[in-house]
Amino acid sequence: MILEQYYIECLSHASYLIGDETTGRAVVVDPRRDITEYLDDAKKHGLTIEGVINTHFHADFVSGHLELVDATGAWIGFGESAETDYPIRRLRDGERISLGEVNLEILSTPGHTWESISVVVRERPDAIPAAVLTGDSLFIGDVGRPDLVNVGDSSTTDLARAMYRTLHDKLLKLPDEVTVMPAHGAGSSCGKNLSADLTSTIGIQRETNPSVQPMSEDAFVALVTEGQPAAPVYFSVNAAMNKRTHPLLTPDRAIPQLSPAQVRTELEAGTRVLDARSVDDFAAGHVRGSVNVGFDGRFAETGGMVAEVGERIVLITYPGEEQEAALRLARIGSDNATGYLNVDSDGRFPQELADLVQPAQRTTIEQLDEMLAADAVTLVDIRNPGEREAGVIAGSVAIPLAQLRVRLEQVPVGKPIVVHCAGGWRSSVAASLLRAQGFDNVTDLVGGYNAWADAHIPA
Repeated sequence: MILEQYYIECLSHASYLIGDETTGRAVVVDPRRDITEYLDDAKKHGLTIEGVINTHFHADFVSGHLELVDATGAWIGFGESAETDYPIRRLRDGERISLGEVNLEILSTPGHTWESISVVVRERPDAIPAAVLTGDSLFIGDVGRPDLVNVGDSSTTDLARAMYRTLHDKLLKLPDEVTVMPAHGAGSSCGKNLSADLTSTIGIQRETNPSVQPMSEDAFVALVTEGQPAAPVYFSVNAAMNKRTHPLLTPDRAIPQLSPAQVRTELEAGTRVLDARSVDDFAAGHVRGSVNVGFDGRFAETGGMVAEVGERIVLITYPGEEQEAALRLARIGSDNATGYLNVDSDGRFPQELADLVQPAQRTTIEQLDEMLAADAVTLVDIRNPGEREAGVIAGSVAIPLAQLRVRLEQVPVGKPIVVHCAGGWRSSVAASLLRAQGFDNVTDLVGGYNAWADAHIPA
């Protein structure tokens, strides 16, 4: 049996290739849009991809089912209640799919969404399951959240109760030795306490996962509906895209290099400019109006927070990172990266843009303390709700980064604005976004809340 996991850190996303070496038949589960790796591995193993299974309508990325169908002619499988505008194979609870000796069993596992399914993998039809691909139902260390925007008109509480039954009536009844292989890992906004481990077992999760410990259904509902990360606005766009036909991502897609004059024209036209360099390099000098989304962080997800899917984008990158940056945006459906400008290794922009380049001021802990004491600052905390449970700076205004772009009117004006996150990466994103949207006198806090807490809270 072939069972390959493909994991991308930028989206904390896992997808899978399952194949039978005796028959050469295979399926891909929860694929991303850039499908070359699946096709290359299938060829290497002598496999033909004949099916694509999505465990649910993903909200955090655009699935690659249409690209795989175009490349292979495979069928597309979803849970029985899924509705799409393209042909699908409706997969029923308990249905078996034979690849030869390798056998797949579909489990209906609603809770994250109503159409959610899990895939039990056996090396032979009568064998003890080797693995279960749980999608966004059972994670390592957590379970899928029931409150995302792609749940139709169903209530969060109803889905949370469905998740409770999914866990205790379906997934936790599998043998302890079954390997758990979810669709996401640490950092994903699809849950709040995901582990950095990429696989586990049912037995280990039964012992260690806080969300599956013995508790009443009401207690479970309270646990999974509180403290979830703020959902980026683009999640609803991606969920809708995954239900309909849309343009394909071509494997040879490349964005062009732009001249300084072209970059200036794009800026004058209001094109969103994403600067993918580090926080320090951005602070040292950047093009006025650009937003700092560092390539060293969660670039795709954060790019989706600060720019609308479909919005025209110019990328500013270090040499050699431009095409990967455009690809990461395409994974969330943002296909309109129109071109790029490279900044040299010393951080120098072309001389033709010198009049547009400016530094970004940053605020130290000591400076913030003085401003707070004088009531001379608006402090904006862009951390997620669960992070604020660990502590807050008194007087801060809470607007999670994922929602900042659509809640700009809630940012108080009239005083200097200081933005903070936990460590300083996200605050550079938020401060630059506010400046790009016309807010004056905006800085971010060096070191974020963690540095502030180290300076003010006794160990």
